[in-house]
Amino acid sequence: MTTLTRNSAQSLSTVALFAALMAVLGLVPKIDLPFGVPITLQSLGIMLAGCLLGGKRGFQAIALFLLAVAVGLPLLAGGRGGIGVFMLPSAGYLIGYALAAGVVGLLMGRLPSRTPKQAAISALIAAVLGGVVFLHLLGIAGLMLIAQMPLTKAFMLDLAFVPGDLAKAVLCALVVHTVAKALPDWPLGGKPA
Repeated sequence: MTTLTRNSAQSLSTVALFAALMAVLGLVPKIDLPFGVPITLQSLGIMLAGCLLGGKRGFQAIALFLLAVAVGLPLLAGGRGGIGVFMLPSAGYLIGYALAAGVVGLLMGRLPSRTPKQAAISALIAAVLGGVVFLHLLGIAGLMLIAQMPLTKAFMLDLAFVPGDLAKAVLCALVVHTVAKALPDWPLGGKPA
């Protein structure tokens, strides 16, 4: 039997905390769009998990959340859950959640964050590249595969999400700035303090 070290216990608790944060963001009502992909706040959770936990733990937190959704917990916006949600037109986005959190975290870990201002700028860049561009590419792929949309139509429909997700990236940067200012030893992007 192995004992849990303080670092691994801290890691487990932050992963669980961010999985719970994703569930809380799902309580905010969704805005349904006619092509089957709703607008939700949960992409903000992906950006925050990557920026604040790093690539590995950010991926783990969102993967834990998606596992809970897959087993039937109604944690997605609008009270959705179950394996069936991974077969809807929004599946590309859902499957991309954990991967996008990982990409955001990897980028954040490689960008400068010595000062709160640097951390905020780096978080904005990481959130836009990983939480908007990368996630949207996976979402477009899902629309093409599941909804059988041609690339141009899937791309045009995806554009409906870009302004809101850019606003979420700015909000993520503001949160990271606050964390970097209040907790200067916080390992942003998984970097050692």
